[in-house]
Amino acid sequence: MKERLLGKVVIGNIVQLQKSFEEFSEVNVDLTLQHEEVLEYSHSNLKTIAESVELSSEGTFDKRYIRKIKFSPYDKQGWWIKRTDLEGEPVKISLRNSYPIHEGGVNHIAIRRTGEKNNYFRLTEHIIAIRLGLDIDNLLITVDSDDPPLFEHGSTQIVDALEKVEKIRTKIPCRYFTVRETVSSVWSNGGFLIFAPNDEESLALKIDCAINFSDAIGKQRICFTVDEESLKMGAGARTNCSLKHAIFCKTIGRFLSRTRYLGYNKNNILVAGSKKYFNRARLKYRGKSLEAVWHRAALDLLAAISLIDEGRFVGDVISYKSTHKLDLEFLKELYRKDLIVEITKPLNEPN
Repeated sequence: MKERLLGKVVIGNIVQLQKSFEEFSEVNVDLTLQHEEVLEYSHSNLKTIAESVELSSEGTFDKRYIRKIKFSPYDKQGWWIKRTDLEGEPVKISLRNSYPIHEGGVNHIAIRRTGEKNNYFRLTEHIIAIRLGLDIDNLLITVDSDDPPLFEHGSTQIVDALEKVEKIRTKIPCRYFTVRETVSSVWSNGGFLIFAPNDEESLALKIDCAINFSDAIGKQRICFTVDEESLKMGAGARTNCSLKHAIFCKTIGRFLSRTRYLGYNKNNILVAGSKKYFNRARLKYRGKSLEAVWHRAALDLLAAISLIDEGRFVGDVISYKSTHKLDLEFLKELYRKDLIVEITKPLNEPN
């Protein structure tokens, strides 16, 4: 029975997965915001925004510069990105050109463009994660460098700006994708991912995400359906780091080029020591901060799922102790094994 629940293991083995799943099952659910979403005609065509919005802030990797980011309507399916400091056409944000990167102690996803060696864009996940929750299918993102602006409240400023503009339904049909069967992967760190097909009458993407840290963050677990409400809640979750790394950046890191100008400070990152947080933790529920698991679920995991760029992914997703690298490895394996399929059932026409 459990093997059917865990599905087809495409990375790792079933024994290892069973052991990790038992550990995951012992993590109490801190918050549940799950519901079903039935097939609706309002989702039948792709949407874009009616007008452009622009934001700016200090750079993430080089705080000496103010970086701008602009979101504009676009007639092509998907989210596309263009750097104004380099020549070339916009590039689609996709699993095909995404790769994990570790830089200055920051793990993130970069989008590789064509041409010059440095023709890429960093920390893409905190932007592309918004796609599924805000119901915006087509968008052109214009940036003035490879370094994204860093905001004090995670991605909340971006969500607020996009939420204020009108959404326009295009004439292009929306496509939905899910997995052919329940599939899973498990890694040596005990982390795993399980993707299950959507219910027949539902276009919901439901997340069950847990983390397990040895420091003050500890064990956290949330379950939610991806929609505007859950995205707005999770968008405010900041990146977290250990106290050890924060001290390193403020001391030795000042003499190293890769960390000297990092834009992180006590307001825009969560710092966790072995027993307590060293700045004010946010997103508390019943006295417990769930900021770290919200960041992992809403801004990291959703970003990886959003890289399935042909349409919207729906189904059930369970994540435990996964990372950017593992997310991308799993999704690419699903494509290699032809396990991502399009849902062909027609949507209900309006009355």
